[in-house]
Parts: sequence; structure tokens; C-alpha cells
Amino acid sequence: MRSERDDQPVRPTVEDEVAAAGSELIGGPMGRRALTGTGWWTPVRVIALVAIGMFALGMVQKLPCYDYGWFFGATTQYTHACYSDIPHLYSGRGFDAGLVPYFDRIPQSLSGGMDYLEYPVLTGLFMQVAAWLTPGGGTLQHREQLNWMVNAGMLMACAAVIVVCSARTHRRRPWDALLIALAPAFALTATVNWDLFAVALTAAAMLMWSRGRTVLAGLLIGLAAAAKLYPVLLLGPLLVLCWRAGRLRAFGSAALSAAAAWLVVNLPVMITHDASGFHIREGWAKFYTFSQERPVDFGSIWLLISQRTGNPLENANTYVTLLMILGCLAIGALALYAPRRPRFAQLAFLIVALFVLTNKVYSPQYVLWLIPLAALARPKWRDFLIWQGCEVLYFLGIWMYLAYTGSGDKHQGLPTEGYQLAIAVHLLGTLYLCAVVVRDILLPERDVVRRDGSDDPSGGVLDGAPDIFTLGSAGRSRHTEPSDVTYVQWGRSGTAGRPQ
Repeated sequence: MRSERDDQPVRPTVEDEVAAAGSELIGGPMGRRALTGTGWWTPVRVIALVAIGMFALGMVQKLPCYDYGWFFGATTQYTHACYSDIPHLYSGRGFDAGLVPYFDRIPQSLSGGMDYLEYPVLTGLFMQVAAWLTPGGGTLQHREQLNWMVNAGMLMACAAVIVVCSARTHRRRPWDALLIALAPAFALTATVNWDLFAVALTAAAMLMWSRGRTVLAGLLIGLAAAAKLYPVLLLGPLLVLCWRAGRLRAFGSAALSAAAAWLVVNLPVMITHDASGFHIREGWAKFYTFSQERPVDFGSIWLLISQRTGNPLENANTYVTLLMILGCLAIGALALYAPRRPRFAQLAFLIVALFVLTNKVYSPQYVLWLIPLAALARPKWRDFLIWQGCEVLYFLGIWMYLAYTGSGDKHQGLPTEGYQLAIAVHLLGTLYLCAVVVRDILLPERDVVRRDGSDDPSGGVLDGAPDIFTLGSAGRSRHTEPSDVTYVQWGRSGTAGRPQ
């Protein structure tokens, strides 16, 4: 039977020394007799307002570009670190000219050689809706400014969805979403591109999975994958965890729903028909062909290696694929060998981080993929802020490097060696956070979320389920019938347990 304490939200100022120290700015830690979740000022609403406020600060940070940098001067948008794809692609991908994404070929005079929109279908739809909402008339600069504002408003709604869903995913830990709301890299990169749309769908999918609504979770994963490729990776951790827990039917429901949702939104754009039969539409395939043909690019470990060795790494796709396969196998083995089944958020963070670390390119806004997952996987302010500090340094590094390469003989900005250091800082920061998550998996008593006896608050049907299939020392009780299993309680005493 659950006690009254079990239903009370966990207070980060009690269990996290950094949160306690930071709370001194607003009067100190919350008292033990304070009422939480009553009245209008619930944790979820407070976090949503903080996220909107931080998003607005991120918009203010783009003000030098809004007024000048996007339109005049070769490197102003880099020296002020306020670059955004949104105003450039409004005209550069034909939205201002009324071209229909994936169907109409973009004139080279507009795109500079990109003949079709290079984004997945739902992101293209998001861009198209913003273009429809953008008032016409005036100069091109004025329309691009208005389009950025429209997109920013839509992306702000996505940011609110992300923090609300993340705050509700772990029922007793809503304040963990404050990590997302206050993340500096979140505010800085929120309007660089349209990634927040896919991140919002992914956060909603994780919320639905945590509530045991496997079909709806799968539908949202499929929609998220139709907006950005990375959310499909979440099906890998779900497969391994459901396999270990004997819940493969739940995984099957989610996977089939994801595939159905992805097909429903892609098929109308993907397939074309002419006298010779059905074909894959060239415009729809552009995202996938562009990703395949793209050389090593900014932010990746491959660019670091290429610049240091002088090798163009023409076989980078092969290297990326091999590393992803090996990394996925390692994460799968970790999930099956761990003394207790890892939490879904932990494996989700590791698999997306693996993709980020091995990819051919790391655009600054890709950090948005990881921030909500990191807040759920390792809700510890110290580790989160260390990682965020590394990401902010990289955010500044790439723009200063582009300013350096674009300023000719002036050499204003960060030289190549400095940019390589920024890449290394980003890689090491992400690896550090991965390392502490892996440590929490191998030593569940170190897991912040499990200290109060919780199992997997984001696990849905996996939460509290016994292990049916395991490997190594974790498999000693794998033949035990579920009815005979005593669920593990990870208490504050620091002792690790296994099903008896």
C-alpha cells in the first residue's frame, strides 16, 4: 500500500546540493511543511512559465540578427552567435514564392543548388504552416522577419509541451523538468531550426508510454520520426527492455503503431504515379539522399579527425554505420546484463547520445534532442550543468569559427585549432554524462530516481515488472515465475537488490 509520502513530489532542494544552493536566490529550500501542488501555482505550471520565459530570452538573444545580422554583413550573425536557419530557408526553399515542398522543384537561383526541401515530411509541413501564417507584402526582409516570429511562436508552444510532458512523465519528480526549462543550451538553440517540433512529439510519446498507453506512444514516435529521424531510435531500448521484462506484446503494439503513423503521413508525399507505374517521389527522398551523400561536417568527431589528419574520410558512412551497430549491441548487452533492468529514459538517452556522437554532423540545435532525455535519465544538477557548460562552449565555438573562416584576411573569430578544441569539449561533455548514466545502470543504488524505492517511473508497463530474460549474473532468477517475484525496492540505504 502506498503511503502519503509516496504521493508527495520529490523536492530537489532536499536531495540535490546544487539545487539547494541555487534556491538561495529565491529564498532558500522549500520547507517540509510547505504545500505543493495546491492552488494555481502547481509545479507543472511554474515550470512551463519558466520555460516560456527562458525561450523569450533566447529570442532576445537573436535580436542583433533580427535587426541586421541575417540580412547584412558577411559574419555579423556569427560574431553575435544569433544565426538561425529559419529566415534564410523561408526564401531559400521557395516558401516565400509559394512553392509546395517535395512537389515543386526549387530554382537554383533561390536555393543555391538544393533542388528540393531537405527535411522530413512533418517538418516540411510545420514550415509550410508557418509560411501560410506569415503576412504578405512589404520587403523580403520584412517577410523573413515576420516568418521567423511566426515560427518562434509555434516553437514556443513546442517548448511548453516538452516541459509539461517531461514534468508529468515521472509522477513524483515534476521538478526535474526545471532542468530543461533552465538549460542555457535550450534557450540558445530553440530557434536555430525546427527540431523542437520533433522533440515535443518525442516527449509526448514518452509521457504516453509512462502511462501504459503503448499504442498512442507508438503513434507519437512514428509522427516524431516523420519530423526528424532520431526518435525512431527509441524503439531499440523499448525492444530490449520489453524482452527482458517479458512484455514483447507491448513493444509490438508500439512498433506497429509507429510504423503505421509514419506511413500515413509519408505515403501521400512519397509515392507518385505516371504512365510507367508507381515511383518514389524525388522530392520526398531528398532528405534521405542528402543525409547519405553529405560529407563529414561541422561538430562531428569525423571532422575533427579529418582536419587533424588531412584525410577527407570518404568512407565516413561505413564508419558511422559500424560504430552505431557496435554501440547498439553494447547498449543492448548493458540492458540485459545490468543487475536490475535499466530505466527507459536511461537507455533512450544513451541511444540518442550514441547517434549524436557518431553522426557525420553535429548541428548546435541537436542538443535539444538530448536535453529532455538527460533530465529524465540523470536528474542531477551538477552533472547536467557540467554538460550544459560544454554545450554552450561549443555553441559559441562554431559561430566564432564560421566568423573566422568568413572574415577573409581579417581572421576575426576562432581559428581551426580553437574550433577543434570546442568539438572535443562537446564530445567529452556528452561522454561524461553517458558515463554517469551507465554507472547508475550498473549501480542502481546510485540512481537518483530509484533512491526512494521507485523502479522505472517512465517505464509504463515495465515499471515494477519482474525480469523474465537476463544475461550473466543478473540471470540467476530468470526462470522465476512472475507470481513468485518480490519486486526490488532501491532504498536510501544504498544496498542493491535483485528479485528473489
